[in-house]
Order: sequence, then C-alpha cells, then structure tokens
Amino acid sequence: SGVLWNDDNKGVKLDGATVAGADASAKDIWLPTATLTYYFSPNIAAELFCCFAHAKVNGKGSLAGQGDVAETWAFPPILTLQYHFTNMGAFKPYIGAGVQWIHYFESKSKLGGGLAGYDKVDFRDSFGPALQVGFDYALGGGWSFGLDAKYVWEDTKLTFKNAAGSRITTEHDLDPLIVTANIGYRFNLSDLFGGR
Repeated sequence: SGVLWNDDNKGVKLDGATVAGADASAKDIWLPTATLTYYFSPNIAAELFCCFAHAKVNGKGSLAGQGDVAETWAFPPILTLQYHFTNMGAFKPYIGAGVQWIHYFESKSKLGGGLAGYDKVDFRDSFGPALQVGFDYALGGGWSFGLDAKYVWEDTKLTFKNAAGSRITTEHDLDPLIVTANIGYRFNLSDLFGGR
C-alpha cells in the first residue's frame, strides 16, 4: 500500500505564540498491509485493513534546515462496510465506507540545533471517516487480484517538550489517500473450523 498524505499544516507555535515561516509536512510512505474481508452475503461485506507504519515529519520553511523533525510508529486500522456488485463475471467492483483510527507509539523528536532541547514529542491519536472504492478480479481456485483506494479525513497534533516545560505544537490535517494492490484468497470458514 502507498500512503499519500494530503496534509495541511496549521502553523507552528512556541508556547502558544505562532512561529513565523515555520511549516512541516508528513512524508509519503509505502508499506506491506493485510486485509480480512467477511461476507455476510454475496453483496454485503465488512473489511478490516491494517498494518504497522513508520512515519516521518519533515520540516519546511524556517524549519527546512532541521530535515526530519519527528518520527513515529503507527498502528492504523480501517474498518469499512462494503457493497460488492455482482453479475460481472470475474470482475467484482465494490464501494465502502467506514472509519480509521491511528494509534502512534515510540515517537521520537529529531529536532537539533537551537531546538535540540525539545527531545520529547507526542502525537495525538487520529480518528476519522473513510470512503473506499476498488475491485477484485477472480483468477480461479479462490485466488484474486485487486486494486483498492481509500480516502480518510483525519488530523493529529504534535507536541514537543523540553526539560523546562516549554512546548512547540503543530496541528496537521492528514487526509491520506491509501492505494493498495493486492493478491487475495477467498475461502469458507467451515473449511477451517468445520460445520456447525
């Protein structure tokens, strides 16, 4: 999957005062992902999409000389309810809607130079609605190839702290577009666990 951020920084503040010219952006990332889809009927299904991601925030404007200003690990599951269109042979398109939650952990400040003392950073967890469109193409024997795109509306807040209690804060609208190419295998649960 590729995570393409449509992020918009809301400004950088030092103890509540805006820092003129300071900006930041999230770096696009590519990562392996896994999806589990359960079909309630031939048309209705629920999908759980997940992975672990290592994300970085890059300084811009007056912070450009800092390079990466922070990095974090993220656990970003997405749960969607889907409608699958049938009667199209091997081609099986679908649409979906749901929510994403991103939990950030093991976050690290990368600030240096005059900001080196701000060595602790916290990323606020993100939550927002998601829309989805995609298709699967049956290859036979339960196997399929698919393409999928999800767009999520969500934001986060970064808070850097130093030993004296001073804080640098910045808020981001993240709004990622998540594009996935996948190989899938479809099976019946009874094949694994037996009949009831």
